[in-house]
Amino acid sequence: MRVLRTLGWIVLGLAIALGSAWCLLAILRAPAGAGPVREGLAAVFGLVAAGALVGLFVRRWRARALMAFVLAVVVFAIGWSRIQPSNDRSWRTEEALQAYADIEGDRVTVHNIRNFQYRTETDFTPAYYDKTFDLRELDSVDVFSVYWMGPDIAHIMLSFGFAGRDYLAVSIEARKEQGEGYSTVDGFFRHFELFYVVGDERDLVGVRAIHRNDPPEEVYMYRVQGPPEAARRLFLEYFRNINALREQPEFYNSLTTNCTSTVWMNARVNPNHVPLSWKIIVSGHLPEYLYEKGRLDSSLPFEELRARGHVNERARAAGTAADFSQQIREGLPGVVRRDPAP
Repeated sequence: MRVLRTLGWIVLGLAIALGSAWCLLAILRAPAGAGPVREGLAAVFGLVAAGALVGLFVRRWRARALMAFVLAVVVFAIGWSRIQPSNDRSWRTEEALQAYADIEGDRVTVHNIRNFQYRTETDFTPAYYDKTFDLRELDSVDVFSVYWMGPDIAHIMLSFGFAGRDYLAVSIEARKEQGEGYSTVDGFFRHFELFYVVGDERDLVGVRAIHRNDPPEEVYMYRVQGPPEAARRLFLEYFRNINALREQPEFYNSLTTNCTSTVWMNARVNPNHVPLSWKIIVSGHLPEYLYEKGRLDSSLPFEELRARGHVNERARAAGTAADFSQQIREGLPGVVRRDPAP
């Protein structure tokens, strides 16, 4: 029994240490309060947590040390809960307007489709348009994976195709304020709101394949294999969530609600969705995982499929052409070229 009690205190100590480490980071990286204030609060919390760890193994201190720690956690939780997401901030131009949709049976009118005209990554003319899509024409879903820091990490986007003519791309991102850059660490601590960029492929694909050069981004596209009804359910699930975020914002999280995990959560609307895997978390391996699960064209080895799906050169050649989406799909297995809608 003495050994079990000791093991129990050790497990509790590890829990306190890990929980305290997260709380300390949250206090230090919180998007509220002045730096010196956060540092002071972190120092106080750290002293209380250290006292709790020492108190676990000093019986006469144990009760008071643990009570002080519980009180500190409660105070932290109250303060943390007061940091709320908002749609009313001074947003960067790229994320200033939220898309939304009016859904009426098979007809879905999407508002605020982004289609910026880029001269460079940071020099552009903002532009948006509205368009009505017929869900009876929804016949494809393509996955774009974008690499800029090696093979393990990728930004994942989906694009929905309608009769091979119209394509609507959706990129799930962290919504950033003016002057604010993205930080993976800050993404764990309520710095960014969750944001769906709904855009023309000339924008969402073009800016990545053509204009981002520091570092350069490599863009790959894969056609997902599946029944039309699955594509329809996924499209509607996306826009249910897009409309919901317009009414009730949520925080982006670098692990749980990021560009890849949120795609997977949306895909759970289909009963045959792929199971959660480390290849979803380590997002650069998602295309390979989909291939292994039979969700991509299997008539070619994966490496050849990947090479055919590399779109950077075709995107540069297409520029801002009306048939940009058709040009970047040249050579992709299972894709029939059709002229874009006027």
